[in-house]
Amino acid sequence: MNSIDLEVLKTCSEWLSDGHRCELVTVIKTWGSSPRPAGATLAIRDDGRVVGSVSGGCVEDDLIAHIRSNGMNRSKPEIVTYGITADQAHRFGLPCGGTIQLAIEPLSGASRIDELLDRLARHELVARRLDIATGEVALGPAAAGMILQLSEAALTTIHGPRWRLLIIGAGQLSRFLAQIAVGMDYHVTVCDPREEYRDGWEQAGVDMRQEMPDDVVADMRLDSRSSVVALTHDPKLDDLALMEALRSDAFYVGAIGSRANNARRRERLRLFDLSDAQIARLRGPVGIYIGSRTPAEIAISILAEMTAVKNGIALPADASVAHGKSSGQPAGDRYCGIG
Repeated sequence: MNSIDLEVLKTCSEWLSDGHRCELVTVIKTWGSSPRPAGATLAIRDDGRVVGSVSGGCVEDDLIAHIRSNGMNRSKPEIVTYGITADQAHRFGLPCGGTIQLAIEPLSGASRIDELLDRLARHELVARRLDIATGEVALGPAAAGMILQLSEAALTTIHGPRWRLLIIGAGQLSRFLAQIAVGMDYHVTVCDPREEYRDGWEQAGVDMRQEMPDDVVADMRLDSRSSVVALTHDPKLDDLALMEALRSDAFYVGAIGSRANNARRRERLRLFDLSDAQIARLRGPVGIYIGSRTPAEIAISILAEMTAVKNGIALPADASVAHGKSSGQPAGDRYCGIG
């Protein structure tokens, strides 16, 4: 889940603890274009204060107006639909004919928000089942790939820890990669035990660690929402960390370097008793081929590939950097030797 929806849950917990009534609003389904996807959330307090978002703002305005005019009087969950007619679509800022379906759930101590937050803090992937008739909530483990489901009886939403990115090496490319990843709502950690590289390296919203990278990988307990990109070019720093990452559940593991350097890296990894399947998970040269020449462009290339993998998109072979270089396409990056 992203930081916005995590903040919604934390705010709900705070409001309930302070004695306020509040409702949790969840996007169930959209038809046409929509600013927020299914599963996005908003919390609204009994005085009309809100956190989070379910639309571009106009649906939120209507929810606030309803609370201020009628008070917070729901006792059970309710399914509400906006935007069925063209007039409603115009009023609520939806495209003509667009529709957004919401679940509005009055919260209480029985809503198990605090327990859900505790599980998320332990990096668990959680399925939260809301009984629509009674408002009762059950929490259980969710499998990777599960999505929001609505039946006549229940709404099941999937909650997981934020997507994480570990960057090995605190260089110039790392700065661009971290900056863009933070903008994409990743929880970013940069690891570099070399003081000369860490000195002066600072990026808002990024955790900096100075231990050996393989120790950081082990400590982070990488899960299916974690990714690792090695950028140091130093086998003493990269190889052991990549070995640990390739044995983990991380959805993406990549390394900078030329085709020749990555071939040698794979040979070294075989000495660590990694299986062929584990080594095949390594993406290197990292990124997709877009003719990258600058650190910023390389960062975009890496995150484009990472996004495709995260979203389950199988990239064609000719999108890889290795294919682009071997096919004799126009020269790309010379900055980091990823050709």
